[in-house]
Amino acid sequence: MQGSFRRLVVCAAAVLTAVLLPTAPAVAESNGGTRVMPLGDSITEGTQVPGGYRIGLWQRFGGGNYRVDLVGSQFNGPSSLGDHDHEGHPGWRIDQIDANIVTWLRNTDPRTVLLHIGTNDMLQNHDVANAPARLSALVDRITSTSPNADVFVATIIPMANEGQEAAGRAFNATIPGMVQSKKNAGKRVHLVDMHAALTTADLIDGVHPTATGYDKMAATWYTALRSVPGSIGDPAAGKQIVGVPSNRCVDVPGATTANGTQTQLWDCHGGTNQNWAYTSGQQFVVYGSKCLDASGWGTTNGTKVVIWDCTGGANQRWNLNANGTITNAASGLCLDASANGSANGTRLVLWSCSGQSNQQWRF
Repeated sequence: MQGSFRRLVVCAAAVLTAVLLPTAPAVAESNGGTRVMPLGDSITEGTQVPGGYRIGLWQRFGGGNYRVDLVGSQFNGPSSLGDHDHEGHPGWRIDQIDANIVTWLRNTDPRTVLLHIGTNDMLQNHDVANAPARLSALVDRITSTSPNADVFVATIIPMANEGQEAAGRAFNATIPGMVQSKKNAGKRVHLVDMHAALTTADLIDGVHPTATGYDKMAATWYTALRSVPGSIGDPAAGKQIVGVPSNRCVDVPGATTANGTQTQLWDCHGGTNQNWAYTSGQQFVVYGSKCLDASGWGTTNGTKVVIWDCTGGANQRWNLNANGTITNAASGLCLDASANGSANGTRLVLWSCSGQSNQQWRF
């Protein structure tokens, strides 16, 4: 009883927090990538670990060179999470998601939906016998509203309370057959066995995962997504940008993903932090979501060349020239190895085009 009371307090606090704190940004984050909606309750929102599984999933997208745009009306997570949009609602049940899903889908038009829902139906003992029917109806509503979207339906993760876990297991047992029936009807619905990915040792409060547990969820989602072609787009074909005199690569120090990190020259090693995709929008994209950027929209000599979330701005567009130079569209200045440097760690800046070899690049 004491354990159940503590979990009830945790869930109530999460709901109260969601009511009291603003969760939606004025403008959603968007990078033009494949739109993916994380959909569910506090486990999608990331209660106990803000950002939840979305942190590890976002990192895996970048590491695989997938350009993904997370979508939803909610917004939270650490600064290291490159896209904070989601549709996770603490304390919500299947019926509450169902009552809003059409509006959310029409507002964001996702290519892919990641659905993990039903935990609160079990915790609240809300008409548990009919929870499978409610989930089936929700999936039908998603597929009828967004028939071209791939919908990944997860079994719910374990719960520490034995009675709630037994109800959850019975609920989960109905999901494979439901998903298969949708597939047989020609719908783009896929099963993800999330329950098998975690144990109660991965829970911080008996309901919500630890950081390690959330990362296990991320790995499971990522594997499922990669198994369905097109669900997260195609990985961008990357190139190394090599300085002509130094024979060293344009590199993000320490493989960090932090906005504002100044790029440098470093020995070429083929890592993801040296793998740049040149897009039709004239952007150099690394990690699938960060663009080569003239810091602060700078147009003067010495402006740092950094990575930043892709915005489509002219300071992130680059012209590839026949003479081997790369010029910034906003300023016309050349990508330059600072002070004619060629050693590891030489910082990259913008500089007036001079024809010198430290401004020449090959791929």
